[in-house]
Amino acid sequence: MPSIQTQSVGEKLLGLPLGQEVKNFLNYLTVEAGLSENTILAYGRDLKSFLEHCKSNNIKHLTQIKPTIIQDYLRIITQDQKGESSIKRALVAIRMFLRYGKLMGLVEDDFTSILESPKIWQRLPSICSKQQVLDLLNAPSPDEPFYLRDKAMLELLYATGIRASELAGLRIPDFNLDIGYLRCLGKGNRERVVPVGKVAIEATLEYLANLRPGLVKPFSDNFLLLSRTGRPMGRIEVWRLVKKYAMRAGMPRNLTAHTLRHCFATHLLTGGADLRSVQEMLGHVDIATTQIYTHVDQERLREIHRKYHPRP
Repeated sequence: MPSIQTQSVGEKLLGLPLGQEVKNFLNYLTVEAGLSENTILAYGRDLKSFLEHCKSNNIKHLTQIKPTIIQDYLRIITQDQKGESSIKRALVAIRMFLRYGKLMGLVEDDFTSILESPKIWQRLPSICSKQQVLDLLNAPSPDEPFYLRDKAMLELLYATGIRASELAGLRIPDFNLDIGYLRCLGKGNRERVVPVGKVAIEATLEYLANLRPGLVKPFSDNFLLLSRTGRPMGRIEVWRLVKKYAMRAGMPRNLTAHTLRHCFATHLLTGGADLRSVQEMLGHVDIATTQIYTHVDQERLREIHRKYHPRP
């Protein structure tokens, strides 16, 4: 007769298994907090790694987690040469999970305030020159079957500074190409309106007129960018295509779709745009996030000074 596994009295007092509590927490973020899918996936990855650490230390329930367990985990991922931003993100995920436990009455104490965040050095984003960006935009070949789509994709990324996920989520009704703007849904489901330049408008109109109709299938809905099978393109596919054309254009190996967002902001500020306008177009809640692009421009000025001043 098969054995029936039951919880002991002590385990019942401790609550649900830790893995189940994490699942409940991620469901809470989806239903109650309204966080984006990408944010929740990131929290899930970080907490999965933390769960493995807890399991190796025989931690099975939320009430068994102590500050020393978290500090040991942070020390381990630091020794594994994880990036500082990754370490900070992991700590944020753990903090939110524990605060959720306190909110739900699963734990009595909230000790998250005493956990020290690793110091994060502000890294300047990688950017390309205007000529390098132009080479990238011209990388798709007119004799390729998806030239019009890929040309529109690259032009829109650079013209608007939107994220790859935001571009993938664009639908045709989100555009007003007569006036020259698009509406996109950013992080935290915040909607914003972004101007679109003439070249990007022309590329988008040509794609809509001469390629997209042939890709449309009953399940395509009204998404702007479609794959060869008629399905909406995802964020990963946008990143893959940008990488493909970057390699073709002889661009730096670390260039990504997000690099075009950095270039968009930096080139605007270099050309004289005000910080507030760039903040609004990027969809940054805090202007301090946008200010990093002014540091990029200052670094460029310092390099010019070092290069040309007779006494650098």
